[in-house]
Amino acid sequence: MTESDNKEKKDVFESFRQMMEEFGNAVGEVFRDPNLKQKAKDFGESAKESAKAFADRFKDEDVKNQFKEVGKAAKKFGKSLEDYFKK
Repeated sequence: MTESDNKEKKDVFESFRQMMEEFGNAVGEVFRDPNLKQKAKDFGESAKESAKAFADRFKDEDVKNQFKEVGKAAKKFGKSLEDYFKK
């Protein structure tokens, strides 16, 4: 594995961790709960470590396709929340 591949993997893991942390922070802001924010940050770190543990599976085409579906579901969920609060 090249240094570029390693950096790309680290970037993906860090991006995932940041996404989970930011989501938790946003939910924590809604409820004004600093404990919830901390738990989200901890969850983000845990998710990053878990992703590292099964990193080789991300090379599998089936896994890649499944994560694309996860992304679509997350986008749909975000849109439905946005629509709900527009009312």
